[in-house]
Amino acid sequence: MAHTPVNHPARPIYRAIGGLVGLYFVVFGVLGVIASVGNDFFAQDDITALGQGTNLGFSLVAIVLGALILLGTVLGRNLDVMINQWLSYALMVLGLAELASLRTDANIFNFSVATVIVTLVLALVLLMVGMYGKVGTDEEREAFEKARLVL
Repeated sequence: MAHTPVNHPARPIYRAIGGLVGLYFVVFGVLGVIASVGNDFFAQDDITALGQGTNLGFSLVAIVLGALILLGTVLGRNLDVMINQWLSYALMVLGLAELASLRTDANIFNFSVATVIVTLVLALVLLMVGMYGKVGTDEEREAFEKARLVL
């Protein structure tokens, strides 16, 4: 049995926080596209959006990620839980990979230290939102509560 709570009382708040994370990615991506128009797709220069290093490639990735998060938030039905959890893991891998390649030619998304920090923090927020947003039947909730009391 999974150790994520079912029908958590603060579920609507967590869902709203997930939507705000998605909205942040969309806004960041749009501002990044505007700032990097005319540059190469994976340019490594001083382009910033909201104080974070970016390029056209990462800006488009951010728009897609934000749209996926917002779509999951709108649809709900535990689809948002799955999307938030998997994208949080992907963002953690991306943030750590870019941290490892910050001052090299492998920094294809033109990350800065600020971008790495924001990406990792938003990944952790998405993971938290995914862990507490699960919806289930009353039987599933009771089974979770019973299993929690045993532990």
